[in-house]
Amino acid sequence: MHYSWIKSIVLWPFAILYGIGVWIRNVLYDFEVLKSRSFDMPIISVGNLAVGGTGKTPHVEYLIRLLKDQTSLAVLSRGYKRKTSGYVLAGEHSNSKELGDEPYQIHLNFPDVPVAVDADRVHGISCLTTDDNLNIETVLLDDAYQHRRVKSGLNILLTDYHHLFVSDHLLPFGRLREPADRKDRADIVIVTKTPDGVSPMDLRVISSQLALHPFQKLFFSGFTYDDLIPFSTTEDSDDKRIPFLSLSEEDAVLLVTGIANPEMLISDLKRQSDKVVHLCFDDHHQFTNGDISQIKKKFQLLSKERERGLIVTTQKDAARFSAMNLPEEITNSLYVLPIEVKILNDNQELFNQTIINYVRTNKRNSIFSKK
Repeated sequence: MHYSWIKSIVLWPFAILYGIGVWIRNVLYDFEVLKSRSFDMPIISVGNLAVGGTGKTPHVEYLIRLLKDQTSLAVLSRGYKRKTSGYVLAGEHSNSKELGDEPYQIHLNFPDVPVAVDADRVHGISCLTTDDNLNIETVLLDDAYQHRRVKSGLNILLTDYHHLFVSDHLLPFGRLREPADRKDRADIVIVTKTPDGVSPMDLRVISSQLALHPFQKLFFSGFTYDDLIPFSTTEDSDDKRIPFLSLSEEDAVLLVTGIANPEMLISDLKRQSDKVVHLCFDDHHQFTNGDISQIKKKFQLLSKERERGLIVTTQKDAARFSAMNLPEEITNSLYVLPIEVKILNDNQELFNQTIINYVRTNKRNSIFSKK
């Protein structure tokens, strides 16, 4: 209680100042003092009001799966914490340091889809759409809800079921980049990480709390887990895949994450095994040799207690591990857990059709229109 009061006294004034700055910026855009650039093509933005932790990358990948065979699609991200600057198009020899961990993960999962990074999204879109080798028809913007220089045709706003933006506060007192009422710019709001078996009453309560406008569509999503994939690729890698549901109380699992909100992943793993130890790093953490030594020591202690020991990490973290020379003891036991999105309450077809209809009606020469 004492700490909470200290936090309020120290951080709340800074949150007020931050809020004033955000309000001024948004007013300048609302009244077109600062200009937003429109593009004559479908531009879909996926983002959040909070700082990370909403499952943005899996939702971007869901949209890629939905659209990649239907339209000439490209993904554009800022490339947070990358070591490069300006516009960079992912290529065969790209890595997480060049692109950032999330764009690199997307590039690895969808090597046939152009993935680019540029802090200036207007410049990035222009580079993608003027590249004759790509012939881009649709651009998917990753984490661009606050990037108002681009006027997206479809804004998708994500909020974590366990950390709704209506219950949060502005930085640095809370985790919001913008006030909760800036949800009004969204065309679609998705409540992510919704637990299985949540009651209809709980969903109605959340819907009421969000207080969306009639033109805004609300969906709920959850996660599904694919087979655990060996980090070290060998000829028999497919044979070494481990179904998530096959994990049991006989397994010892060291979970290593550098993501914003790993609570749901921890909970789901603990349903499979009662021996789960979590080694937590900050979001986008750049692993060091010291971190690797810590992981190795933790795993040695943990694996003694059970017949089978595994080190489990996310695809986002694996993207950063791939840039390191890991010791064989770790690579032989390290598994990557792919996460995919599912749209809940039998609304997947409605969600898919909403996205497809937007692309179809905003691109005259797209494959959709020809169909």
